Amino acid sequence: MPSEAATLPPGHAALARAGVTCLERGWLSANNILIRGDGPSALVDSGYATHAGQTVALVGASLGAQPLDLLLNTHLHSDHCGGNAALQDTYPALQTLIPPGQAQAVARWDADALSYEATGQLCPRFAFQSILSPGTSIRLGSWDWDIHAAKGHDPHSIVLFQPRHRLLISADALWENGFGVVFPELEGVAAFDEVADTLSLIEELDPATVIPGHGAVFEDVGAALARARSRLEQFVANPDKHRRHALKVLLKFKLLEWQTVSLEAMHAWARNTWYFRNAMPSACQADPAQSREWLLSLLSELERSQALVIHGDRIENR
Repeated sequence: MPSEAATLPPGHAALARAGVTCLERGWLSANNILIRGDGPSALVDSGYATHAGQTVALVGASLGAQPLDLLLNTHLHSDHCGGNAALQDTYPALQTLIPPGQAQAVARWDADALSYEATGQLCPRFAFQSILSPGTSIRLGSWDWDIHAAKGHDPHSIVLFQPRHRLLISADALWENGFGVVFPELEGVAAFDEVADTLSLIEELDPATVIPGHGAVFEDVGAALARARSRLEQFVANPDKHRRHALKVLLKFKLLEWQTVSLEAMHAWARNTWYFRNAMPSACQADPAQSREWLLSLLSELERSQALVIHGDRIENR
């Protein structure tokens, strides 16, 4: 009979031993990581708001009659916590834990401070009961997981590491082929050094298996770190390259939500979304005709990379 390791995809044998199931999602939603064992059942990250029904269904199918005890968010970008409210409605006794940096913004529900207005993204209001303090550990399933600060992509993000199984939940600090947009840099706050520090932290932790915020579970961590550092070096050398990349990511993300939209509607959205207004050349801010051409140049680059299709005045996801 084949061994468990032979019948599971790379990395998934380690997940099984730790009681972890990775519900890999499309790029509009972050991966949902379900952890079970003889301690509290837990879900790490809940996906985007428009996928909340799918998240609830996937979690329910995995848990069956078992309740969900804990919901953790690695950080509070909309694709990681947009399903929180739906899960809280489904599991009334659910305890939600978030990183400490934006706890007050969640308590008073400040959509500007939480970036949802600035990115033009959706996130239904949710509550929380406790915080995830870096430097401490938390019991999830049968094992204790260490909480580490992971600044860079988001100044308040954390990652979770299970030392016995050398298993890392890396959120958007490390993917198999890169890392998430460095949002503080778009706000004029230097954060590339913090990305480098977080990559060094991951190297020091020496995980054998990584569950990223997006994409498949992977084991060749050294190669992933090398690719991430190479990408970071390019952005440090040319911050405008990072800025343009970030804007295209935000456009693609919104198109994943809409699927199809008129150029005029997307232009109106961009002019009313802070990250785009802030990034536009001053002439574009004053002149809608110029900002339309500037937006079209970004969309044309996305079309050339086969991320979307432009049909006249219509933009379609691809």
